Amino acid sequence: MSSQRRRYLGAQPVRARRLLSGIRAAIKGSVPQAVEVFSYGIPGFRLDGRPLLWYAGWAEHVSVYPMTKGIRKILAAPLRKFDMSKGTVRFPLDKPLPSYLVKRMASVRAAEIRRLA
Repeated sequence: MSSQRRRYLGAQPVRARRLLSGIRAAIKGSVPQAVEVFSYGIPGFRLDGRPLLWYAGWAEHVSVYPMTKGIRKILAAPLRKFDMSKGTVRFPLDKPLPSYLVKRMASVRAAEIRRLA
């Protein structure tokens, strides 16, 4: 684990740290060839040199970025349960992480990246 990511996760409250670790594991499990990075001040992954997904902890939620049009369209039904903005989905700290959804988001985003290649 990079020292930047380690410091970032270490600064998070315990609940956020657990959810962020779950997000990381879900992305790695879904797209094992993705490369871990730390940029924009948060941890994330790149695939084939392109941004795959980033994740961040906040006071009351954790977020996954970016929410592309493709992700929004394909995963519209399960995403409806969560607070979203144009570029992110927010998972509350007081609920279990929907790992299945993070895995699907990673898979959909990976397919988008591969189509661009």
